[in-house]
Amino acid sequence: MTRSLVVLLFFLLLTSSCKKSIDPTLDANYLVLLDSMNQWISIAENPTSSKELSELQLSKISEVIDTLSVNSIKARYLSELSLFYFKRQDAINFLRANNELEVFAIKSSDSIKLAEAYWDRGAYFNSSSVRERDSAYYYFSKGQKIYELLREDVQSARLLRSMGSVQTSVHDDTGALVTLTKALEILKPLKENKYLYQVYNVMGNAAHGLEEYDEAFKYYDMASQYLLRTELGSTSYAGLANNMGIVSYEKGDFIKAKMEYEKAISYDSLYLLKPELYAKIKAHIGMTNLKLGETTSVENNLLRALHIQDSIGDLEGLSLNFYNLSLYNQEIGNNADAYIYARSSRDVAKEIDNNLRYMESLKLMSELDPDNAGSYNKEYIQVSDSLQLEERKIRNKFERIRFETEETAAENEALAKQRLLWIGIAVGIFLFAIALWIIVMQRAKNQRLKFQQQQQEANQEIFNLMLAQKQKLQEGKHTEQKRISEELHDGVLGEMNGVRMILLGLNKKGDEAAIALRGQAIEKLKEVQEEIRTISHELNDASYQKFNNFMNSIQELLKNVCEPVTMKYHLSFNEDMDWDNLEGITKINLYRIVQESLQNSLKHAKANSIYISFETNADHMIVSIQDDGVGFNTGKGKKGIGHRNIKSRIEKLKGRWYLRSAPGIGTTVVLEIPLEHISLDEKKEISLTKELQEV
Repeated sequence: MTRSLVVLLFFLLLTSSCKKSIDPTLDANYLVLLDSMNQWISIAENPTSSKELSELQLSKISEVIDTLSVNSIKARYLSELSLFYFKRQDAINFLRANNELEVFAIKSSDSIKLAEAYWDRGAYFNSSSVRERDSAYYYFSKGQKIYELLREDVQSARLLRSMGSVQTSVHDDTGALVTLTKALEILKPLKENKYLYQVYNVMGNAAHGLEEYDEAFKYYDMASQYLLRTELGSTSYAGLANNMGIVSYEKGDFIKAKMEYEKAISYDSLYLLKPELYAKIKAHIGMTNLKLGETTSVENNLLRALHIQDSIGDLEGLSLNFYNLSLYNQEIGNNADAYIYARSSRDVAKEIDNNLRYMESLKLMSELDPDNAGSYNKEYIQVSDSLQLEERKIRNKFERIRFETEETAAENEALAKQRLLWIGIAVGIFLFAIALWIIVMQRAKNQRLKFQQQQQEANQEIFNLMLAQKQKLQEGKHTEQKRISEELHDGVLGEMNGVRMILLGLNKKGDEAAIALRGQAIEKLKEVQEEIRTISHELNDASYQKFNNFMNSIQELLKNVCEPVTMKYHLSFNEDMDWDNLEGITKINLYRIVQESLQNSLKHAKANSIYISFETNADHMIVSIQDDGVGFNTGKGKKGIGHRNIKSRIEKLKGRWYLRSAPGIGTTVVLEIPLEHISLDEKKEISLTKELQEV
């Protein structure tokens, strides 16, 4: 538990130190300014805008950025400006805006914008016009490490893919596969199909560079599976098919290579969407036909590709296509044109710093111009040695960057552990102080509790004495009640029965007035008899003893009342409730209410069935008595004595009752009695005198 608390405190301290200040409320003028900047960006990005107009809008944004007071908004526009200049290949303005973004992100502790700045700068150094691969790898690596620390997994994996792509460009294919495997481990659980396709595509290129053609096909197949799950357009499918065609070509499977190239070039609108890829595939088809001996269309395909590449300024494609045309002319015996194309390939390769193409062109020129082969071969060796040295230096830089990154991460981890240790020590001291304070307070509390317990024991002795006196008083009261009950039942009731019999005998006289009077007297005596019987039972403690098994008593009542008149009955109750723990007064009143309801169902409702349930919830006991009799309109007529008795009895129990009935649907009586007023413990405490309660 202590360790968890330490980690939690560390997390809170870390997050509080990284928390940014809340942006101030933006006033109307500020919002108008931001709206204007958004309009300037839209105008600058509009392809129909002239170069001068776009530059004017961008210069406005640059001037306004310095006046912005909200850090998050300022960082956003700096980032957009940096990315915009990068897309326009405006190196000077890009580097200026990107540097401003980096400085501002560091100053404002905006890690996300700092990572974006490194990402853009890495892409700049990786562009075909710059080709500083070591710098590109360095900035990609810095951005990736920030995203990794921030747990921005998708962005981290995307930069790992960019790093792997840079590694393949300098033939660090083994290192590229290691980097790309890390990206896969991040992306697979996230099911990011688009980026998984891109990673597997680059892995195929790396395996191709290692001449592991079967492995390359496996990676390309995986890329195609993920590509199908994306919404990427036809150019992606064409590019992947072109890569598979290149591997098949170099493996010597020219038939499969041609099939892949033709599939790639067949995608809709490829020429319009990506003309450089279309031209490249055209050239590949031409060279594949040359290998298959289908020479009639070779030159047309190569020249068509050359025309497209020249029109769009694709120097990389031009260099390759000049080389292909040289090979074609050498194949057909036209060495003069072959030499011209080889020299053109060499010159363009030198212009774009493509050393591999430059070397291939030199080698081909030495074959086409034997007289000067020595100088070509000498230059070839010099370039080869220089290229190998340069690539070795770049790979060493990659290793050094990885090492420095891992070393920095290890140092940060050690510092974090050290900080955690100091926080743990501080928290430990704090917890020790709290524990000591708790111990002191607990001891004082125990002393108070011990004193209170001694007082309670003394009070309990007094209470027991008073309770014993009250019990003796109650026993005397119960004895007297029983004596009175017996007198009422055996004496008064017997005399009343004798009077009723005498009156019945006199009733044989024929005087109609006497007969009527005697009848009234007899009825009155019967009422007195029933009233005395009720009082007798309520005074007699034996009546309470009758309900030691309360539910059996209710069941017996139902049986005695319903079976003689063939009325169906059903009793249900909560078996988890100890009904015998109800106090006697509660049981007798419930018994009488059920008895009264049964009589009403028989006499007035003419019911065939009756259903009674005893249930409890958290606060109440619910008694429901329902019959299927004729029912009545509860809104009309006066309430009978039976209903008044039910109301009186339920009020004694501090409960409520509900009567639901209508002609033809029967009658339902629902009793709701608070449990807090019927439990024995509660009743006993209420029955104590005020003095005993205070004790």
